Amino acid sequence: MDILYLLIPISLVLIGLIIWGFLWAIKSGQFDDLEGPAHEILMDNDDLPSSKSPR
Repeated sequence: MDILYLLIPISLVLIGLIIWGFLWAIKSGQFDDLEGPAHEILMDNDDLPSSKSPR
């Protein structure tokens, strides 16, 4: 029964961290465009410079 005095506060802190992380992700725009990156992989962007330097 004494372990509940430890586990309940730890679980409340973890729940608070999860909620804080979720709200941070919403406010920072992580969920704004869910389909854009999926469609971007299909686009053929030959105009972009390559990241590899020629040898």
